[in-house]
Amino acid sequence: MILRATRFLTMSLLLLPAASFGAETMTLKLVQPVLVDAKEGMMKSPQGVACTSDGAFFVADTGNGRLLTYTFKDDAVKGGGEIKVPQMTSPLRLQLNSKGEIYVLDGKSRRILRLSPQGSFLGYLDIQGLPAGAAPVPNSFKIDAKDNIYVLDIFSSRVLLLDPSGNFQKEIPFPPQHGFFTDLAVHTDGSIYLIDSTNSMVFAAAKNAAAFTPLSKSLKADMDFPGYITTDRGGSLYVVDQNGGGIIVLGADGAVRTRMLSMGWKPGLLYYPGQICLNDKGFLFVADRDNNRVQIFEIK
Repeated sequence: MILRATRFLTMSLLLLPAASFGAETMTLKLVQPVLVDAKEGMMKSPQGVACTSDGAFFVADTGNGRLLTYTFKDDAVKGGGEIKVPQMTSPLRLQLNSKGEIYVLDGKSRRILRLSPQGSFLGYLDIQGLPAGAAPVPNSFKIDAKDNIYVLDIFSSRVLLLDPSGNFQKEIPFPPQHGFFTDLAVHTDGSIYLIDSTNSMVFAAAKNAAAFTPLSKSLKADMDFPGYITTDRGGSLYVVDQNGGGIIVLGADGAVRTRMLSMGWKPGLLYYPGQICLNDKGFLFVADRDNNRVQIFEIK
């Protein structure tokens, strides 16, 4: 259960309006900030969060070198159990496959770990059949609904597409003109998106495409440093503005629809956020890194 350290923060629910850039208006209603584990130990610089449709969510408690497991149901958070294995020292990004296995990008080893749903170490992601060349250095990765794995390889400037067993399927090179890619997203239709943090641009490759092309213009007027990107079922893109403490929603055409939240320390505000996740129930989870917490919002 989530104990006294969070109770004073949840006396009221905040409705946080989003400045609309188009016809659509979206708001985020703060439901719960989460700061502690089951033993009332505090989170430290959490950078990753992954969630399921049945209310489970997992936190990469980066500064403490562990994962935390929770359940969220009827606006209440329970749990906070710890997962800690010696192979994982600095968990950054989390993804779940259809079997409930937990994939973790470790920031120190720059390897992707595979854990059982209960948290046992199953091994590292072992990529088989790569073309000749340097071993990949993942900066991020995603898993689609069919458990295919997409790796953002910043060393060789490419996105690797792997089957669920880690076998190489294809690669798509980064576009010739780009800055630094911090993350990628995969939509249910097979489209792949890259976020360029230097130029604040989104690039896209449709299913079976051999190259990325610009989807958006430079969005520097709308974001300071985009660090994470994900999609919803409708094709909207959610971009985390790490340095600006906000979340920007783009349409499938790359145009800005709205910007939500802002920088700060109070509940409902963000301070250098990391990963976000969306579940099928209309909730958004944010790893609020420098506020040492995860925040749960309802999308309205």
